Amino acid sequence: MLASLLYEALLLLALFLVATFFFVFLFGQATTSPQRYYLQLYLWMIAGVYFSWCWSRGRTLPMQAWRIQLRDVNGGPVSLPQACKRYLWASAGLVLAGAGFVWALLDREHLFLHDRLAGTRLELQRS
Repeated sequence: MLASLLYEALLLLALFLVATFFFVFLFGQATTSPQRYYLQLYLWMIAGVYFSWCWSRGRTLPMQAWRIQLRDVNGGPVSLPQACKRYLWASAGLVLAGAGFVWALLDREHLFLHDRLAGTRLELQRS
């Protein structure tokens, strides 16, 4: 799963570069406030759209490569509102020094806190 996370980071970096190009083209430099904060919010929203859309379809490209699928707790597909909720909870967990990810070490089913709260789970598909 770590390889999938690194692959995801590369795709997200590329997405951020393209999104930042359009932001700077439309609004000028973003090196001072408030433009810098608008850019950060814009990139957070771009990532949210990307992840929510992909998760509601079952998986992102890196998850596909490593045969990881996001399902709801009953094994069914994840709805768009559920994927959005997962993104919001994951963002909160990151802001809190990664507490949502550390939670998986303590959870009896090894679910991340955002998965526990959103009613989702990551599943490895057998080949």
